[in-house]
Amino acid sequence: MEQDENSGSRLRGHGKRLFAHAAGVARAGHARAHARLAGHPPLVQVALVALWSLAALLMLLLLYIIVLIPLTPGSADLRQARAARPSVMMSADGKELGSFEQGVQERVKLSQVSPHVIEALISTEDRRFYDHHGIDFKRVGGALLASVKGDAQGGSTITQQLARNMFPEEIGRSRNINRKLKEMVTAIKIENTFSKTEILEAYLNTVPFLYNAYGIEMAARTYFDKPAAKLDVLESATLVGMLKGTNYYNPVTNPQRSLQRRNVVLAQMFKHGAFDEARYKALVKRPLRVRFARQPERSGKDNHFTAYVRKWLLDWADEHDYNLQLDGLVIETTLDAALQDAATRAVERQASALQAVADVEWARADAPLATSTGAYASQRGHTAPFEYFWRAHPGLLDAFVRESSEYRQAVEGGEAPAAALTRLKKERAFIDRLKGAKSRLEAGLVALDPDTGELKAWVGSRDFQKEQYDHVAQAVRQPGSTFKPIVYAAALEKGIAPDHPYLDAVTDIKVNGTVWRPTDMSGTTGREMTLRDGLVYSKNTITAQVMRDVGLGPIVKLARDMGIRQSKLSAVPSLALGTSPVTLLEMVSAYSTIAAQGEYRKPVFVKRILDRNGQVLAQFGAEAPQRALSQPATASLIDMLRGVVDRGTGTGVRYRFGINADVAGKTGTTQNNADGWFILMHPHLVTGAWVGFNDNRVTMRSSYWGQGGHNALLVVGDFVKTALESRKLDAKAEFPGGRKQEPAPRDEDEPPEEMDVGGDMRQEGVEPSLPDPSQEPPAAPAPEPAPEPEQESPLVRPVEPVSTDG
Repeated sequence: MEQDENSGSRLRGHGKRLFAHAAGVARAGHARAHARLAGHPPLVQVALVALWSLAALLMLLLLYIIVLIPLTPGSADLRQARAARPSVMMSADGKELGSFEQGVQERVKLSQVSPHVIEALISTEDRRFYDHHGIDFKRVGGALLASVKGDAQGGSTITQQLARNMFPEEIGRSRNINRKLKEMVTAIKIENTFSKTEILEAYLNTVPFLYNAYGIEMAARTYFDKPAAKLDVLESATLVGMLKGTNYYNPVTNPQRSLQRRNVVLAQMFKHGAFDEARYKALVKRPLRVRFARQPERSGKDNHFTAYVRKWLLDWADEHDYNLQLDGLVIETTLDAALQDAATRAVERQASALQAVADVEWARADAPLATSTGAYASQRGHTAPFEYFWRAHPGLLDAFVRESSEYRQAVEGGEAPAAALTRLKKERAFIDRLKGAKSRLEAGLVALDPDTGELKAWVGSRDFQKEQYDHVAQAVRQPGSTFKPIVYAAALEKGIAPDHPYLDAVTDIKVNGTVWRPTDMSGTTGREMTLRDGLVYSKNTITAQVMRDVGLGPIVKLARDMGIRQSKLSAVPSLALGTSPVTLLEMVSAYSTIAAQGEYRKPVFVKRILDRNGQVLAQFGAEAPQRALSQPATASLIDMLRGVVDRGTGTGVRYRFGINADVAGKTGTTQNNADGWFILMHPHLVTGAWVGFNDNRVTMRSSYWGQGGHNALLVVGDFVKTALESRKLDAKAEFPGGRKQEPAPRDEDEPPEEMDVGGDMRQEGVEPSLPDPSQEPPAAPAPEPAPEPEQESPLVRPVEPVSTDG
């Protein structure tokens, strides 16, 4: 410590001596300057001081410019910026999925640009372009003189403007001397690196023209619906005229200003010999003609998968110091374009069909029930969708209005809540929009390769343009009975055999001082049922007993090990029936672990990232799999889940879609038909789908169409059928151990699903209290039976109380 204090004292003393020496030198210099001035008349003294001050300022300016040289972009930066191109995302089969362009841009050679554009640009923006070396000092002087007179003018050359366009962050955007000096230094470097032709080409390809259009090619297409090569002299003058102020001289929104500016450009072209006086006079009389056609955004290709990848890539690029807009990286994703197209069509087709079901069933009180979506499609045009739903749930509509941003803004703005509610309910457009959003059925589908963990198809909603909320990786919903295989897997791991008997009866399950009594809506038989059949028929009573025998801890741990790693799992008894919300991606990942013989692989969506020259920058998916389930337990579980599609709640896959491959899966339905799930495993592809409404207070009306085996199964079945028919999937592939050939099930063989309800939970020894009806939310009314048809139809039958499962 003492040594540090001594060192500090020595440094302070040394600093004082240096300062004293500098002060002495300054005083001596001042004395010499004063002595030299003393022999001159006062006027000469003033002139000499002014000259010395100017020389000092110039010297300081020169020194500052020398300092700026290494701080401004160098030749390597200039070459890289000129060669800049956006990074692209590619599918596994080589199709472009999206890019990272700075707006809508298409680079062209100077030879592909109309000569009129070049003449207009040089005549107006930089007439000595071919004579200077980046800075037009004559023009700079003229601009300074004009500014002194109060008429501010720009003195930037085309090269200086290019420097601003290429390096906006490095040069800056503020109007000050520092930015101007950086711009000049960079312009000189550009001139020393590139030819005049290359500078013009780079400038015309990077200049912005509003409407997210960059470069002359996109400007020509946006404002005149033609390529840049075909621009005539008037069109060229109009676009060059915009460069002084794109918003101010926008020919779409400010045609009169644009016309005047166009004529100024024509006058400059005439002045510098582009055409004669007669031609000029004829041109300025011509009207402004614009054929505006806004170019589609390249990001319009985006879907939920590319949006997910974009978000991840932005973080990756920041971490590794890459610019996705300029560095031309090639991102090789795992998505299979053909499978993605099949998935998109399946979601669109089946979700639209199910929307018709919901629209018709909720249209009137006496809605019939059909087992074919086609029966509803034929009635849809003759009904008022959801009319009965809104009439039967007036309180729910009020709740939706109060939750809207329009209502919140009105109340925050001082309007009385009751008045805001009344006013908004009278606004037809607002109510129609609100009802439309709340009654729009949504769906999501995702498919994983269990051998690699690679994502092959991802559809997050019916239409990405209308609904960006992702029902694959973003939405968390109760999984219902699709969670049950994890419970049964834990039992198999514990040594409980598939043929182990359980009593199909309501049983008191004691957990931590409470008693849980789960039930099945289809009732119980009172007979013994094997572990296998408890899963095949999705029995809540059997699943609860299995949970009791295994324990909640091992179930939660196994769920994590199998792939449910983001969502929180509540360690409560009803977890066994799928009451803890999860994402579809997590559930499909867990089933992929089953299909991969118990090995968990983290989902992979990007395989490699290459630079513009094809060199590999990063590679993914090479991690060793983690053992989550033993192989014997996995083989037994797959065989049990085969039973679900052969004779259980998932038989629709076979009789509706004719899928006879070796597949296994599970359906899921949550309380009040809020969520429908189905996950199907093929040896080389695991596909899952969710169907429901964004707001779970809106549900499918009938228990039949509310079941995952009748809604989500349609989406998966449609997709998998296409994949098999196109031979993207091998119809002969089998899980290890093979399978027993089962006869193809028929519609009437399909058992009803059991809806997943949490059951009664009460403290042990305390009698359950009756619920207060006034405190319960309004429930969806039970469908009323339709009149008995005179002749039985194979498609339509009266609504009956149908027991449902998850």
